[in-house]
Amino acid sequence: MSIINRLFGRQNGREALIPLYNAIVSEAREPAWYLDGGVADTVDGRFDMVAALLSATLLRLEREGKPGADVSVLLTEIFVDDMDGQLRQIGIGDIVVGKHIGKMMSALGGRLTAYRAASQGTESWEDALARNLFRGAPVDAGTLSFTAARMRALVVQLDARAMPALVNGDFPKP
Repeated sequence: MSIINRLFGRQNGREALIPLYNAIVSEAREPAWYLDGGVADTVDGRFDMVAALLSATLLRLEREGKPGADVSVLLTEIFVDDMDGQLRQIGIGDIVVGKHIGKMMSALGGRLTAYRAASQGTESWEDALARNLFRGAPVDAGTLSFTAARMRALVVQLDARAMPALVNGDFPKP
C-alpha cells in the first residue's frame, strides 16, 4: 500500500497532493526568482520555473523508492491537468492542446535529467539552469550564480523534509 493510500485513502490520492502542488507553484511565483534570479517573467519563464521546482520535488520523491514513485505519478498528473487548464485559458484550442502537453512533458523529462545530473554533481547547476531555465539565452554570471545557489539550497531543504511533511505541502523556502 502506498504512502498516499495509507495517509489519505485510495480515493483522495490526487486531492491530497494539491497542497504540495500549490506550494510548488507558489514558490515558482516568488519575485526573487524573476527579479534577482533573472528568470523571464513570461509564460515560458513561469513554466520553466514551475518545471524546475517540480523537477526538484520529483527527484526528492524518487529517492523514496516505490512510495515516492506513487506520489510522483499523482503529482505529475496534477501538473498535466494544470498545464491543460492554463493552455485553454490562454486560448489554445482542443485540437492542439494534446500536442502542447506532449511538448511540456518532454520538456519536464529533459529538466528531470539535467537537474538529476546537477543534484548528483555530474553537471553544474549553472550549466543545467543555463540550458533549461534560461533556454540558452545569455545570462549574467552573478544572476546565474544566485539562481544556482537557490536551487542547491532548495534541494538540500527538500532532502531534509520527511516525505509525509512534503506530501502535506510543507515545501521549503530557499
